[in-house]
Amino acid sequence: MSYKSIAVVILAAGQGSRMQSDLPKVLHRLGGVPLVGHALNAAHSLEPEQIIVVAGHGAEAVTKAVGKLDPDARIVLQSEQLGTGHAVRQALPELEGFEGKVIVLYGDTPFIGEDTLAALASHHADVVVLGFEANDPGRYGRLVVTERGLEKIVEYKDADEATRQIALVNSGVMALEAGLLRQLLPRLSNSNASGEYYLTDLVALARAEGHRADVVTCDEDETLGINTRAELAAAEAAFQTRARHAALENGVSLSDPATVWFSLDTAIGRDAVIGQNVVFGPGVTVESGAEILPFCHLEGCHVSAGATVGPFARLRPGAELGGDVHVGNFVEIKNSVLDEGVKVGHLTYLGDAHIGEATNIGAGTITCNYDGVSKHKTEIGPRAFIGSDTMLVAPVRVGADAVTGSGSVITEDIPDGGLAIARTRQVTKPGLGIRLMQALRMKKTEKR
Repeated sequence: MSYKSIAVVILAAGQGSRMQSDLPKVLHRLGGVPLVGHALNAAHSLEPEQIIVVAGHGAEAVTKAVGKLDPDARIVLQSEQLGTGHAVRQALPELEGFEGKVIVLYGDTPFIGEDTLAALASHHADVVVLGFEANDPGRYGRLVVTERGLEKIVEYKDADEATRQIALVNSGVMALEAGLLRQLLPRLSNSNASGEYYLTDLVALARAEGHRADVVTCDEDETLGINTRAELAAAEAAFQTRARHAALENGVSLSDPATVWFSLDTAIGRDAVIGQNVVFGPGVTVESGAEILPFCHLEGCHVSAGATVGPFARLRPGAELGGDVHVGNFVEIKNSVLDEGVKVGHLTYLGDAHIGEATNIGAGTITCNYDGVSKHKTEIGPRAFIGSDTMLVAPVRVGADAVTGSGSVITEDIPDGGLAIARTRQVTKPGLGIRLMQALRMKKTEKR
């Protein structure tokens, strides 16, 4: 669907005191990313010309987090929290010259759907409010609707008893023309029970100017806002349920769905098989036909078709597994590329490495990539055989078809086809073993 030009303003200035946290509310994680990341993700579904995030409490931390999630988003500061209308007003300088529709989202409301946002963006009314039929309207603002559209929004504190009986309530999400926003925001008043500038008052102001206001409705679940740790936990459960269902619907096999945890951006191809107790951190792509065995943790990595991972494996950011790679139990891989057909069976750490195709990595192998100051790279050519318990002290290169002897500490490059054995010669003292053990046992008895 095509829209006129869109700009999105995300309100993320609140402290969230009910979270009982020093961390700004919008930085608490849901689905592996900060709450504000969900709002940014939703905004991008509209392909907006610009995204503006209004920060306040913990602005420095919010700015840093948003910069990582979306470097193109602009940050503006609300130094005093004087209400939603005041917050949106801080974004006006960034909207100067913009002619299109402005959609206001909230950094602590993570589940607004793409279809709902599309309905807001494409609606013909000058002001469009997102509402829902609440099972328990509670202290939500009420939407007063007549045959002429949305007449006004009445905050609970300011509503009479008859108005409080209305079940159609305000989510806070709103869309309106940029020119109208610039015209009406300065006219907001804080003459209300809270002494704040309500964004919702724009409806009455617009109607008084002869503009049409209307309501788009959605399911109540989409409007879930996060205010407490309990609500965050409930939202996480809801997110995971949706993610698991989506994976199954898209042809992914989950051995025990309730034990698999997804992130917002987890991408898994059809016919992939995911075992129980697998955790996907942010930035994971698993191609079709790959298998992740039980008790694995993956983050910031790519697993190609036909690869198998686990059980009990950890893929850290920068891990790139080619086709038909096998990564076994108690293997950790970080910032390393494994070409097609590499086998890393067990008990191994590979960091800052490039492993050539069809290479076999023996148990207990470690790339010693950090000297205490800098990271260094290990390169292993195709079809190499790395013996068990090999220490590869980077920077170092092992050539194609090369072999290392078990227990070796490799500090120099190995040419193609070469064999490197780097360990001290074994010394055997006949009979000394049993005499040593007898002496130790006798000393222990004497101490008793």
